[in-house]
Amino acid sequence: MTEDNQSLTTEFILTGFKDLPELRTILFLMFLSIYLITMVGNLGLVALIFTEPRLHTPMYIFLGNLALMDSCCSCAITPKMLQNFFSKEGIISLYECMAQWYFLCLAETSECFLLAAMAYDRYVAICNPLQYHTLMSKELCIQMTMGVYIVGNLHPIIHIGFLFRLTFCRCHQINHFFCDVLPLYRLSCVDPYLNELMLFIFAGSMSILSIAIVIISYLFILFTIFTMKSNKGRGKALSTCASHFLSVSIFYGSLLFTYVRPNSVKKGDKDIPLAIFYTLVIPLLNPFIYTLRNREVINAMKKIVKMS
Repeated sequence: MTEDNQSLTTEFILTGFKDLPELRTILFLMFLSIYLITMVGNLGLVALIFTEPRLHTPMYIFLGNLALMDSCCSCAITPKMLQNFFSKEGIISLYECMAQWYFLCLAETSECFLLAAMAYDRYVAICNPLQYHTLMSKELCIQMTMGVYIVGNLHPIIHIGFLFRLTFCRCHQINHFFCDVLPLYRLSCVDPYLNELMLFIFAGSMSILSIAIVIISYLFILFTIFTMKSNKGRGKALSTCASHFLSVSIFYGSLLFTYVRPNSVKKGDKDIPLAIFYTLVIPLLNPFIYTLRNREVINAMKKIVKMS
């Protein structure tokens, strides 16, 4: 293929896991199981919060939207990956690439700000319990959720717009199991410096802003908890926040290490294990992290089971 033809490349080959043909069936079954459990867990949590009036509070509205975004993330990545296990070529078009990136970036960006909103909600509930219904009204909750989705949609649109300045005149094999922008930058025959800079600026600033909200909220929460006189109240508050803080730490750590670390574009297939973690494992774990330690959700589940 000549360089002129290569510059017009609009299809790519996903080669992630292609070098492990002996594990193809095992990996397919494992990722299929993860996908099914993720979808059942997250959509089940969304349905539970939607149908149970007692869970129509800001904390659970944010949690339901978080579960919805986890489902979106899993749906954007896993079906194509499962298909490629039994596809000889693993071809994906440029527009499919953009669609994958759009929905993945939408999910991850929205999750960043949903986790920040949940941290602020916990701050108000623990530090200002008497003013909770005033400070965290349903109107404010709806406005915050709408703001999350507006930012979540704008962020991937910016990066997709910058993708149109690139042409691909090198090998069109993407050493990944989904079409992330970082592998695409490696294939470009146009210097992707501007794309990298925009990714670093937007991903970094959004991460720093949402992390700052989480850290400041939890500093006030911890101060309030340790000044409580009641051991029971202190234990309940710590239990409520522990699951959220665990999820926040895992999520932000993996995203920052992937997209904001220096020379992230040059890391190659070292992205794959980390990408499995934040695109497949975290959406799988979140429903269990938030439900197994949450008495109100468990009671709502028991109520539905008894009624059925």
